[in-house]
Amino acid sequence: MRFFACGLVLACAFTGTAHAGHDPARQVLPAGDGWASAGPGTTGGSAATTVHEVRTRAELIAALAAPAPRIIKVRGVIDANTAPDGTPLRCTDYATGGYSLEGYLAAYDPATWGWQREPEGPLEEARKASAKKQEATIALNVGDDTTVIGVGEGAGINGGSLRIHGSRNVIVRNLTFRDTHDCFPRWDPTDTSPGASPGNWNSLYDSISIQRSEHVWVDRSTFTDAPNPDSRQPLHFGRPYQVHDGQLDITNGADLVTVSRNRFEEHGKTMLIGSSNTSTTDPGKLRVSVHHNVFRNVLERAPRVRFGQVHVYNNLYEGAQSYSWGVGVHSRIFAQNNYVKGIAAEKVVYNWGGTAITDRGNLLNGRPHSFVHAHNAANPDKQLATDAGWTPTLDRGLEPAHRIRHLKAGA
Repeated sequence: MRFFACGLVLACAFTGTAHAGHDPARQVLPAGDGWASAGPGTTGGSAATTVHEVRTRAELIAALAAPAPRIIKVRGVIDANTAPDGTPLRCTDYATGGYSLEGYLAAYDPATWGWQREPEGPLEEARKASAKKQEATIALNVGDDTTVIGVGEGAGINGGSLRIHGSRNVIVRNLTFRDTHDCFPRWDPTDTSPGASPGNWNSLYDSISIQRSEHVWVDRSTFTDAPNPDSRQPLHFGRPYQVHDGQLDITNGADLVTVSRNRFEEHGKTMLIGSSNTSTTDPGKLRVSVHHNVFRNVLERAPRVRFGQVHVYNNLYEGAQSYSWGVGVHSRIFAQNNYVKGIAAEKVVYNWGGTAITDRGNLLNGRPHSFVHAHNAANPDKQLATDAGWTPTLDRGLEPAHRIRHLKAGA
């Protein structure tokens, strides 16, 4: 017997038993499947007696605040940029304190402001206040012992930032994350990318942000900027007006994470593991497995790693990229049995201050290739050793790279 309950704001929920073998919402991470399976493993909200089915932002917010353990099933597409009553919100609805993009551009034009100082003053304060209003709406906070799963074709979240901050035992599956855009990017004339013109526009929100959390499994989801790709953004001050940050970032001491069978596409800053070169919280943490994902036409960070002990295996990389595996300070990447096609060999690895990367069993267009050797040949002043100093053991389902050529992944 099942008992149903519906409130005015809460989604319909039911109590009763479900068979773990038949309901994906009750599936747990299999033993041996990456770092998130270490120790007690990752079970999410599988023990929940109440299942929340949500179709709107208000229902999702209420379900996330319900007692744990919790299973939250997302049906259809939830637009995070909506008011509590369901009214759609545009960027102009968040603007406050006299902020306008036109005014901001006029105030901080390098022709008058210069290139040596970061923005400050009334327009910068108005931008910060406007950004806080948007953040209060689109930030979706996920607590302990939670499973958030899409049900039915096309289920997902538009414009939202799912935040797994300070939480344990979380599962996110079968969702499409679209266009997590920042309405109020910050101009920094002092932030210069190697080989690029001076200055950068920096945005704030990740589609999924994992911080200070452990035992997290992100599986079979799709991450895309469509229908608002970076290619449609204008240039301001000679630099791309970047409204997107990371698609899935794992930082600030997060640990024991498995990222599997997702699709990342048409994006710039894709996956960052590690907070900063001087972090005091990341050392000894950031144990992450990234496997059976498709990275298609992403520019960089697939992933970029600082400090982390990261197993990158059985992923498919397609399309032009600036780099895929970013070897940052104190990072220990073990890249194994990946399939790369349509990318120049020297563009796969880049040294961001690291010392070594293990590169084993990988294929380039169907042929064995050492990407670290290609990097070293192209960058004689940034040499990397070929042994990251560890051997993964939690690699359930490891396959030869040739089987990954036609990998299907995503929601």
